[in-house]
Amino acid sequence: MSAPVFRRILLKLSGEALMGSQGFGIDPAMAARIAGEVDEVRKLGVQIGIVVGGGNFIRGVAASESGIDRVVADQMGMLATVINGLALQDALEKLGCHTRVTTAIEIREVAEPFIRRRSVRHLEKGRVVIFAAGTGSPYFSTDTAAALRAIEIKADVILKATKVDGVYDADPQKVSEAKMFSRINYLDVLSRGLKVMDTTAISMCMDHSVQIIVFNLNVPGNLKRVMLGEKIGSLVSR
Repeated sequence: MSAPVFRRILLKLSGEALMGSQGFGIDPAMAARIAGEVDEVRKLGVQIGIVVGGGNFIRGVAASESGIDRVVADQMGMLATVINGLALQDALEKLGCHTRVTTAIEIREVAEPFIRRRSVRHLEKGRVVIFAAGTGSPYFSTDTAAALRAIEIKADVILKATKVDGVYDADPQKVSEAKMFSRINYLDVLSRGLKVMDTTAISMCMDHSVQIIVFNLNVPGNLKRVMLGEKIGSLVSR
């Protein structure tokens, strides 16, 4: 196939995806590779929204367990996602890809505030829109932010980029006999406690019939393969 199977997508990236082989922060080479894959899909005519995490700098839950107030820790995590969003924007624009970073908290000097209609208009004009700062509220993960933004912009699918090939019944990096699901429904994900996205995000996707494709971002070209309809990764749907 040479035509994309989806018109508008929401790509969920973890902060660790930008870390590459480093133990912390942003690897410019990894950011450039991800940007190249995103730009390649954009050139197919696909409208792309991106939600990026902040785990390469700080995780709110982990920080709160070390003694930082949970609300403060989550706010620190939101700021980390803005840093990652700006890094990804820089990598994309070096490729000539027009990009907007929007945030759920106001930082007008570096990014525009999230306004749904404006973001949709950016997408319609072919710009990649990076949604930073999660939902803007503590106690919600960037998985939940991805589900929320996908629903708001009416994305056809959420593409959850991971470091494994799909959804397994156990951690494949720890259990060699772990079985991968090519398809699985939302209720099975919830009842089995599978680590696809957090339960709030899965429930939101189920309520609004938003499909999720979980795929391995570390395999070059996988994003484009998914967009062209190849059976890559795991599909979570009804």
